[in-house]
Amino acid sequence: QVQLQESGGGLVQAGGSLRLSCAASGRAYNNYVMGWFRQAPGEEREFVAAINWNTGRTDWADSVKGRFTISAEKAKNTVYLQMSSLKAEDTAVYYCAARRQGYSTLSSRVYEYDTWGQGTQVTVSS
Repeated sequence: QVQLQESGGGLVQAGGSLRLSCAASGRAYNNYVMGWFRQAPGEEREFVAAINWNTGRTDWADSVKGRFTISAEKAKNTVYLQMSSLKAEDTAVYYCAARRQGYSTLSSRVYEYDTWGQGTQVTVSS
């Protein structure tokens, strides 16, 4: 089963940028979709962005469109989340997730992802 490891979180000032990485070890050929989610204290986990490894198709939450970019480097089995123009409300723990094997459509639903990384903290100071 795929295992996920996030990195790249930290403290940044509002307006700044960060790039998160998610290394996917043991990824099967039919682990088609990867997603990024985030969870702020006291809030539910919410969708940020998703990508299909094979087609490169992507989707984003409205709250991050135009500011965040998701990409994948297949040779390294790594997915990235480039975050720019960060706002205080982007502060959260960011999780990488793999959608259930065999499903190739992008999804924003938490329950449709069955493998999660441990999360990385992103704090944006205003």
